Amino acid sequence: MQPFRTHKGKVAPLDRANVDTDQIIPKQFLKRIERTGFGEFLFYDWRRGKDGAQDPSFTLNQPRCKGASILVAGKNFGCGSSREHAVWALEDFGFRAVIAPSFADIFANNCVKNGVLTVVLTEKEVEEIVRRATELPNYQLTLDLEQCRVDDDTGFSASFQIDEFTRHCLLEGLDDIGLTLQHEPEITAYESRHPVAQKIV
Repeated sequence: MQPFRTHKGKVAPLDRANVDTDQIIPKQFLKRIERTGFGEFLFYDWRRGKDGAQDPSFTLNQPRCKGASILVAGKNFGCGSSREHAVWALEDFGFRAVIAPSFADIFANNCVKNGVLTVVLTEKEVEEIVRRATELPNYQLTLDLEQCRVDDDTGFSASFQIDEFTRHCLLEGLDDIGLTLQHEPEITAYESRHPVAQKIV
């Protein structure tokens, strides 16, 4: 998993609350067996019309959001089902972080396991970021996980809280497998003391 320390990127504003995982990645696209390739289906029902053509009014289809790596949205982002595919779709599309006033717990946990930072700011702060991202061309933010700060180049600055274990995992790029491998010497020692396991074919 790629470590997350400091990231500066373009911001895409999605001024909607209660965005559920079925909107992030609709259920008909969950048949893939890989973890990649879901980005093209991100927000499919909002990005495309019934004929499959892109809707130019949707924020991610607008030129100012091309190449965005930070998504800012309304409260309770990622609610609904617990599908990890929602995070895979965001990551595959190019997002390294999501900013919102609140997140669904399971979605936030899935983000941590995939190296995507979720930043909780106040509704007022989120509204200000949305305003700036809508009005200013090529609007960018810098997310500093080491200092737990969000800043832009035009005077906006805010701090955020994150539990220390989550912060550690993201800073070091540790998913569940990475955390387990930190104990590899102990695992090897345990296996050497239990040779019976080695006889299983």
